[in-house]
Amino acid sequence: MTQPENLQTGLHIRLRAATAEPHEALERDLDWQGKVATLPGYRALLARLRGFHAAYEPAIALGLSDEAFFAPRRRLAALDADLSALGLDFFARTALPAPPAPRLEGEGAAMGALYVLEGSTLGGLVIGRHVGGLHGDGVPLAYYSGRGREAGPLWRTFRERLDGLASTQEGAAFAAGVATFEAMRVWLTTALAV
Repeated sequence: MTQPENLQTGLHIRLRAATAEPHEALERDLDWQGKVATLPGYRALLARLRGFHAAYEPAIALGLSDEAFFAPRRRLAALDADLSALGLDFFARTALPAPPAPRLEGEGAAMGALYVLEGSTLGGLVIGRHVGGLHGDGVPLAYYSGRGREAGPLWRTFRERLDGLASTQEGAAFAAGVATFEAMRVWLTTALAV
C-alpha cells in the first residue's frame, strides 16, 4: 500500500532529507557509546547537552511564540535532574558553558531547530537503554527516558505543525535544521571536563 502523497512530500520528510548529511556527521563524530561507557563520561555528555539546551530552548521559544506548544517539549529540567543526581548542584549546573544562542527569526527557523531536538528525543531512547544496561537501575535517565506515552502524540503534533508551515517559512526551517545539527555536532564533540 502506498502512502498518500502528502505524507510522501510533507515538510518533515523533506527536512529529514535536507538534514541527512549533518545528522550523519553528528552521529559519526559523537561516539556516544564511548562517552557513556563511564559515569564521568556520561555526566560530561549530559553537561554538554545541558549547555546546548540552555542556549537553544529560549531561542526556540522566542521564535515560536507559543509556550503551550513548546512547554512539553522542553528538556532542560530533565537534564538538570540527571546532573543533580550525578552530583552537580544548582550553581555548578547553571555555571556550565553553553554555545552562543542562535538567532531563530520566525516560526520556520524555530521549527527547524526544534526538529533536531525533537528527533533526538526519539533517538535518545536507544542511548537510555544502553546507559541503563551499562550502569544499572540507579543511573539517572530523565533526559534519555523519553516521554512515555506522550512521545507518540507529541511527535505527531510536532510533525503536523511542521508540515503546516507556510511555504515562505520552509527555507528558514531547512537552514535552521542544518545549522542546528552542525552546531550540536561541534558543541557535543568539543571536550569538557565536569
